[in-house]
Amino acid sequence: MKIKADINKYIFRGYDIRGVVPSDIDVDTAYTIGIGFGSKLIDLGKDKCVVGHDNRLSSPDLHQALVQGLIDTGINVFDIGLCTTPMYYFACINLKIDSGIMITASHNPKDENGFKFAFSNYDNAKGKEIVDFYDYIKKGNFHYGEGSITRKDVKEDYLSALTDNLSFGKRKVKVVLDPGNGTTSILLNDVFKRVNVDYTIINGDSDGSFPNHHPDPSIESNLSELKEIVIEKNFDVGLAFDGDGDRVGVISGSGKFIPIDYYMIIIIRDIINKVSNKTFLYDVKCSKSLEDEINKLGGIPYCYRTGNSYTKAKVKELDLAFGGELSGHVYFRDKFLGFDSGIYAGLRLLEILSNTNKSIDELLDGINRYYSTPETKYKTTDEIKFDVVKKIEDYCKEKGYTYNNIDGVRVTFDDSWASVRASNTGPNLTARFEASTEERLESIKNEFEELIFKYNK
Repeated sequence: MKIKADINKYIFRGYDIRGVVPSDIDVDTAYTIGIGFGSKLIDLGKDKCVVGHDNRLSSPDLHQALVQGLIDTGINVFDIGLCTTPMYYFACINLKIDSGIMITASHNPKDENGFKFAFSNYDNAKGKEIVDFYDYIKKGNFHYGEGSITRKDVKEDYLSALTDNLSFGKRKVKVVLDPGNGTTSILLNDVFKRVNVDYTIINGDSDGSFPNHHPDPSIESNLSELKEIVIEKNFDVGLAFDGDGDRVGVISGSGKFIPIDYYMIIIIRDIINKVSNKTFLYDVKCSKSLEDEINKLGGIPYCYRTGNSYTKAKVKELDLAFGGELSGHVYFRDKFLGFDSGIYAGLRLLEILSNTNKSIDELLDGINRYYSTPETKYKTTDEIKFDVVKKIEDYCKEKGYTYNNIDGVRVTFDDSWASVRASNTGPNLTARFEASTEERLESIKNEFEELIFKYNK
């Protein structure tokens, strides 16, 4: 292993470091990131950090190289080994170590990997912090020393944190769980045998090649097998998790895909009278149905930018009981620790179901419904994606449209809205459209897709 002088600048993204293995990220990249991160911690007066990795096939080798880089700077590494990202977050809190690195590419394709990292205060680095870290590594002013490795097993404590605060009712809910062969597969049996549910697991072998389907539960087509089993075997609900376990996807007992903004409505209806702070955060891609419902319940809606590093930090900053985003990251701070755990999010839905005879579909009765598209991705390049969004913003300004640019462009009309933004996890533009009629939805979609295709060259 050696320090890599020509690290690809574009793997340093908005929320983390992420790229293709081995063309963008190899063991020398991981070693160099370890040297850089360890040196930065020493600059901050720190001497220890937590490290974990997901079950991707490339993760063990990257993990070994990263840890070597860290200890070569004199940092003492508390290594929790194979884990989900939420389990890594818990380990930092449990061990009272507010700095660390999680090796994962989350829901990205199997040939990718990456690093989520926190310098301090348990908060993932984001935005300018990540750009500055790239510049720091390029300068090469590293520290060298002799650190240590301490193996830590936090599994039992984490299982208790997930389940001990729940109050399941008399109804024994039937649930099918789909980890998509991702890292939650190492925990599901241990978690769900601790609560009063009738559960079945599919695609439950830990396999970082993801042989059955891509582990992104926010995309409905990835959950087709889960849907079929829920309907055929008469389950009350299906729950899916992404590759590193920080996001959840939901299928109702009738086989319907439940977007996370609708899931959030169920949660907010359940907790709003149990919490003092009645402000709830959601991201720019969420349906107006969620905003409407928060207002109807007497709460305060708070629309914020996309990205779990941002939304989680803002929920913490504002001391909110609950918040989330359309991709499946949700944060409970009413009786949990505030980080995004797909398993815990699923457990909270099961807890609600166990205390009622209603189905998920019935729990959504009475909400305002709109016509909307799913989040759609348009391939582009990292070099031009922000320029494309800027040109669309200029178009909106010229047309006199009402919009916010907290994250890309979200344009609001009396009867509809459109969101176009640059993805921070890959070379994509992402868009979502919603309107009060199908005709208006088609019109606004066509208008902004034409702009995307026009400028994406």
